Amino acid sequence: MAKTTEFRVTRPLRRSPSHPGELMREIIEEQLHMPVAEAAQRMQISRQSLYAVLNGESAVTAEMALRFGKLTGGEPSLYVQMQGRHDLWQAEQRLGPTLRAIEAVS
Repeated sequence: MAKTTEFRVTRPLRRSPSHPGELMREIIEEQLHMPVAEAAQRMQISRQSLYAVLNGESAVTAEMALRFGKLTGGEPSLYVQMQGRHDLWQAEQRLGPTLRAIEAVS
């Protein structure tokens, strides 16, 4: 039986959670092999709107998640949850000093 080597992490792994558009792009391009324009047409949204989400420039709304879930047969709540984690992490980074200065109620 081969011995598994363990590597210790010596620095914190603090990176932004992935924007759900990254996963959506991967599904459209690599799994469905579908042009983005066709995906947008099937979802009944503009190509520009879909590109904005796929490029991380726009948030995945509940409506977008439902449309994408219908297109792919996936679970819409996954994309909404990913967006929430992404947004929360970004806000925490922006508000870091302010949050540290807030005294919690005992």
